[in-house]
Amino acid sequence: MLGLPLAFATPLVLSALLGLPLLYFLLRVTPPPPRRVPLPTLPIVKDLASVERQPSRTPWWLLALRLLLAALTILALAGPRWNPDGGSVGSGEGPLVLLIDNGWGSAPDWQTRRERANTLLASSSSRTIALRVTSEDPLAIVPGSAINATDRLRGLQPVPHTPDRTRQFAAVSAFATSNPAAEVVWLSDGLIVGEAAEAEKAFIEKLGARLKIIAPETSEVRAIASAANEREAMVARLVRPDFNGSKSNGIVRALDGRGRLIGEAVFAFNGSKVAEARIAAPLEIRNDITRLEIADSTSAGAVLLLDAGAQRRRVGLISGETTDTAQPLVSGAYFVTKALAPYASLQETPRGGDPIFRALEDRPEVMVLVDIGSVSGATFDRLEKFVQGGGVLIRFAGSGLAAANDALLPVRIRRGGRVLGGALSWEKPQRLAPFPQESPFAGLQLPNDVLIERQVLAEPDPLLSERTWAALSDGTPLVTAAKRGKGLVVLFHVTADTSWSNLPLSGIFVEMLRKIVTHAATTGETTETATEVVNPRRALDGFGTFVAPPPTAKGISRNRQGSATADHPPGFYGPPEATVALNVLAPDATLSTIPFAGANVLPLTIKPPVELRPTLLAAAFMLFLVDALAVAWLSGLLVRRSVVRVAGVLALGFAMSIGPHDGHAQSTVPMSSKVAPKATPEEIASSLVTRLAYVVTGNRDIDETSRLGLISLTRALTTRTAFEPGPPIGIDPAKDELVFYSVIYWPITPDQSIPGEAALRRIDGFMKNGGTVIFDTRDALSIRPSASPSPETRRLRLMLSSLDIPEIEPIPPDHVLTKTFYLLEKVIGRYAGGETWIEAIPRGPNAEKRPARAGDRVSPVVITSNDLAAAWAVDKNGQPRFPMVPGEPRQRE
Repeated sequence: MLGLPLAFATPLVLSALLGLPLLYFLLRVTPPPPRRVPLPTLPIVKDLASVERQPSRTPWWLLALRLLLAALTILALAGPRWNPDGGSVGSGEGPLVLLIDNGWGSAPDWQTRRERANTLLASSSSRTIALRVTSEDPLAIVPGSAINATDRLRGLQPVPHTPDRTRQFAAVSAFATSNPAAEVVWLSDGLIVGEAAEAEKAFIEKLGARLKIIAPETSEVRAIASAANEREAMVARLVRPDFNGSKSNGIVRALDGRGRLIGEAVFAFNGSKVAEARIAAPLEIRNDITRLEIADSTSAGAVLLLDAGAQRRRVGLISGETTDTAQPLVSGAYFVTKALAPYASLQETPRGGDPIFRALEDRPEVMVLVDIGSVSGATFDRLEKFVQGGGVLIRFAGSGLAAANDALLPVRIRRGGRVLGGALSWEKPQRLAPFPQESPFAGLQLPNDVLIERQVLAEPDPLLSERTWAALSDGTPLVTAAKRGKGLVVLFHVTADTSWSNLPLSGIFVEMLRKIVTHAATTGETTETATEVVNPRRALDGFGTFVAPPPTAKGISRNRQGSATADHPPGFYGPPEATVALNVLAPDATLSTIPFAGANVLPLTIKPPVELRPTLLAAAFMLFLVDALAVAWLSGLLVRRSVVRVAGVLALGFAMSIGPHDGHAQSTVPMSSKVAPKATPEEIASSLVTRLAYVVTGNRDIDETSRLGLISLTRALTTRTAFEPGPPIGIDPAKDELVFYSVIYWPITPDQSIPGEAALRRIDGFMKNGGTVIFDTRDALSIRPSASPSPETRRLRLMLSSLDIPEIEPIPPDHVLTKTFYLLEKVIGRYAGGETWIEAIPRGPNAEKRPARAGDRVSPVVITSNDLAAAWAVDKNGQPRFPMVPGEPRQRE
């Protein structure tokens, strides 16, 4: 309305304002003046004073007062709302293009974004609207109705990758150019993966004043870019944008393939955009980590998936150099150690005895033999058994291997070797040839400064090309490999030191060894190659939760590098025994913010609209009272002093009625002089009668189910037992007193806020003083044994991490709970497949002789996933509100 952030619930009522001029003339109408007739007795009474005097017309101020009273009443009935933040968006007349960022960076505050977009669409209901999201293809923009845009908005979700905004920028800019009256609103997450923001700057400059940007002032976006399994710990690298006020610390949790918590570590950015979290654990435990996630964060970027390439392998290193010729800083063992140290745990066997035997006793997963010419006898049998069982054997050529060799080689070797560029050779040193596509080294950057001066040659063989992973420019093999049973044998046709080549001095040497060590986890019955395309098995959604791969997901090659895309969502690809992990971000990714300098930027979070109807009704009522006083004063019923006093009281009451009301009053009374707060009527009623209670979550459907479920349970207790509880009540642990209740039912929702420190201490005291809290995650239908925990379970774990919870266990078959009343076999609810956990009670020496297992006190906590309230809840007709799964006849009982 005239550009003001003012709206009306029923604007048609405002048409009554057109009747104010008619009311003005009606109020001015006065009866005709009396006729003057001379009376013969007039001289007798002319000196008597008149008791009542009435003006011939209504005073102007009283007339204005009554018109104002009528106007206020009409405005109040129209339902005015004042929204200072949202009124300037979408208030134009032309088409509106709403562009929404729905990448993984929008997931933490997605609900707020959806509500902001809904508010914008509601305020622009009279316009044609085109809703575009950055993750979709840039089709032609055709504006439609606000209802269609709202329906489409309802089905939008964040995507688990970084969308390319530039495609939508081009389409939106072209539409704005062809429609001068169009307005563009960009609901942005303010996030850039990397440092460049040229496309965003050009988009903002091109649209200018026609573009309004809604962006968060602060952000909770934090992501895990990479992780390294170092010598003592798993080190995760975390990144965040440079938002002011964004979270600077948190917890990184490590989970295994079954979703079990392995370890966690605290991180802190300390004013930087990069942080580290070190999860210290034994090597065997760290190798079981398949998922790293930031606790209390809901985005795919806060999750990092790990495959076999992230596992740190045990490597046994054996060198054939003798003691008198070994040079520690230039030996082959030294170069191999430096190359593998960041990725593996090296175990260099001391000299003496049979070093291969001693190295195999430590159960390595990779064995590296540097210039071991021939292996025979029992050592050969033991080493062959190691390879056949799934081990990886890496061998380097040398003078010993050139003179004699054994059968533990991928190819047959010519004796003597080949010298390139020597005094008696016509050939020049050779460079590396491009890696074959089927080689594990495919995709590595080929250096130009690596020269090979000597090598051992392979005998011609039909399988030689298939077994060649790397070759020289003349086609002779540099690295060959072959499978043996479940294991792998790899041969470098040069030495591990610099006597035959400068390969050990280059970075490609480190990458080649790392790729080979990675095969220690994927060797087995599989015959995969680097170019093999593996299909998605489990994918992440935009909130970082495992879901089934979408129908549009495509397979990836095993040597794929980089980040996830729309066609290749993040997740696990390939079979479980040879899994490849694809993540949202590249290992070297950084996050930054979009520079909105010079743009019209509006806040993401807006203040709720102010209802003006109560204030206008109060003002109209006060004016009515003032009008009554004025009439009484004009008629002589009140003297002037009384009118002034009454008017002062009315003015004070009006000021108090329209003043601001703060829901959280702050007391200025010193702590020593404060008195105990007055008990509420609900607390007084709860202290007089025993009743069940449930925690109010803020979700209307879940709270209604809890209320109806406990009402049904209360009715059953009254009917079947001598216990007659009062009606159940919903409580807030942060505000309400818990001492009046003995059992509290607490449904868990994924977006439920974690209680504050004071509330947690209150809950802890309630359980320690004999109360029982039933936590219900209601996710039994979605739980899978090998899947990660559901969002409800993760929220419950985060909540319980701050409480002093005793050791818990699934209810044993011989527990007293399953032997009471109805001889239950297990505790079930709407779902029968979930597990119920209670406080663990140690068994005594004679526990097996007892018919039931009991404890010395009530279990303070009960955790279930079977949705108990939904099983109890019935409607007003006594019919169950929800079906049972699987629906056995006695399941609801």
